[in-house]
Amino acid sequence: MTTAKNNSQYFQDIRHLHRTLAPIMLLPLLLTTITGTVYQIVDLAGKEDGFKWLLHWHKGQFGALNLEVIYPFLNAMGLFILLFTGLSMWFHRRPTSKKESTEAQINIPLAKVPK
Repeated sequence: MTTAKNNSQYFQDIRHLHRTLAPIMLLPLLLTTITGTVYQIVDLAGKEDGFKWLLHWHKGQFGALNLEVIYPFLNAMGLFILLFTGLSMWFHRRPTSKKESTEAQINIPLAKVPK
């Protein structure tokens, strides 16, 4: 019984970590993806001179706040944690049989039709 409780608590902690970290990591990952993609398009068009600021944002240089040294590592660490917690939740989800899900769909109460 103790192992089941520990296992249950472990997966609650994993879900909580994933739920907390996902919104925090959304902005940096989107920023990195979008700025990298747009800069690559601008670079291929040969007009990168006016868009160097995109490359600075992509690397983590935000004006006076320069995170260029740790920004890629924080991005990578957050992404790996989300990957680990997401895969853990996916591989350890509760198995449901087709019979149970079909029974649940059949037993849905229908609304009464007025006469």
